Amino acid sequence: MLFDKGLGRVAKSAGGVVRTLTLDNPEGWLTGENAMLSRDKAMKVSTVSRCVTLRAGSMAVLPIYVMDEGSKQRIPNHRLGKVLWGRPNEAMNRLDYEMLMGCNKYLKGNAYAWIARNPATGWPEELIPLPPDPVTPFVDPRGKLWYVFFHPTTGETTWIPPEDILHYKEYSEDGIEGISILRRAAETIRTDLAAQSYERDVYDNGGRPSGVLTADSDLSGNFEVKDAKGNVIEVISKKERLRREWEAVHRGPGKQFRTAVLDLGLKYQTVAMNNSDAQFIESKEVRVLDVCRFFGVPPHLVFAGKQSYESNEQNSIEFVNYTMLPDTIQREQEDTSRLLLPSERAANLRIKRELKVFLRGDTEAQAAFYKAMREIGGYSANDIRALDDRGPVPGGDTYYSSWNYGPMDMFAALSVFRNVGKLLPEAEASRVADEIINRLREGM
Repeated sequence: MLFDKGLGRVAKSAGGVVRTLTLDNPEGWLTGENAMLSRDKAMKVSTVSRCVTLRAGSMAVLPIYVMDEGSKQRIPNHRLGKVLWGRPNEAMNRLDYEMLMGCNKYLKGNAYAWIARNPATGWPEELIPLPPDPVTPFVDPRGKLWYVFFHPTTGETTWIPPEDILHYKEYSEDGIEGISILRRAAETIRTDLAAQSYERDVYDNGGRPSGVLTADSDLSGNFEVKDAKGNVIEVISKKERLRREWEAVHRGPGKQFRTAVLDLGLKYQTVAMNNSDAQFIESKEVRVLDVCRFFGVPPHLVFAGKQSYESNEQNSIEFVNYTMLPDTIQREQEDTSRLLLPSERAANLRIKRELKVFLRGDTEAQAAFYKAMREIGGYSANDIRALDDRGPVPGGDTYYSSWNYGPMDMFAALSVFRNVGKLLPEAEASRVADEIINRLREGM
C-alpha cells in the first residue's frame, strides 16, 4: 500500500490500477471476492458470532496485574492500576474495553488502542480503542514504524509513533500487520451464508423445491400485457406468463400449501433435491467444524457436536493451553513494552494475566490443584485465598511442606531421625536427634 500525508490513502488493485480508498465504506477496502464478505455479514453466521464473543469474552475476564519477575511478587498499588484494572478510559469499564479490543482483533485481524500519556511524566492515563479500518502500519524510508490514522469524520491524518499504540494482531505474514480470520476463512463463511440463504428460501417456499410445468398444448408465441386503458406495457412469452401466474398463486408467505388446480393438460414435477437427499444437516455440521477450526474453538463451546463430558473437559483444557495461552502471552508482551517505562522494564517488572481463573468452573480440579500446591510448599493459605478473591487470615503466610519429602543426599539421616525414638532408649534417642538436627542445619 502507498501513503502520502497530503494525498490520503491509495492502494494497487489486483490489476495494477491505483485507486483512492475513501472512508465512506471501509469494508470496500477489501479486494476481490473478499470484498463481499463484511464483518457484519460474517457475524450473522451463528458459529462466527459465538467464536468471536467466546474468545473476546475469555480474554476480557482474565485478571491483569503488574509483577516483579525477580521476586515473583505482585504489585497491587502500581500506578498503572487506573488503566489496567480500573477504567481504561472515561467511556468504558475494563470488560467493555477488552471485549471491543478482542472483537476487533478476531474480526479484523488487528486491534489498536492509542495510549494517552501525561505530558509531564509520560505515564499512560487512558487507553483509547481506535477502529481498525482507518489505521494502517507504515514503515517509512528510514525504517521507522508509524501508525497512520485517518479520522473517519474529519478525514484528518495522524501519524502515531509505535510507543503510543497498543497493537494486538492475528496471524501475520510480515510481523507488522495481522490478517483477519474472516479473510482466511472467507470461503467457508461465504458458503455458510449461502446455506442460510438457501435454508430461508426453502422455508419461504414451504419446504418445497422448484419444479417443471409441462403442457400438452403449444406454448409458443408472445402475450401482450396491457394496462387498465388497454395500452400495451409489456410483451412476454406465453411460457413466462404461465410461470408468473403459477408463482403468484403458489409462491410466498402464506401461499405454500394452497391446492394447485391445473388445466390445459398442465403437469407439475419437482426436479430439485430435497433437504434429506442433499444431506443438508450433515453439511451444515461440517461448516460449523470448519469455522471452529479457524478460530481455534472446541465445537462443544459453540454448542455443537456430541462429545462426552470427559472429551469436552479435555478440549476445554486444550482451548486454554493452545488457543488462549499464545494470545495471552502476545498481549502481555505488548502491554509490557508499551505501558511500562524503560526503567520499570529494566527492573524486571512485567504485566501479566491470570489464566488460572478458568479453574473456577471446575471445583474438583481447583481443589486438587490447591491441595497439591499447598502440600509441596508452593502456595500458602493466603496465596490460595487471594486466588479465590478472599482476604488474608492470621498465620496464612506460612509455607508448609510434607515430611515425606526431603533432599536425596540426606535421605538416610531423615529416615533415622523419623525412627530413632522407636529404636533407642529415650536419652540416647535425644542425643542422636540433636546430632541429626545439627547435620540438617549445616546442610541447609
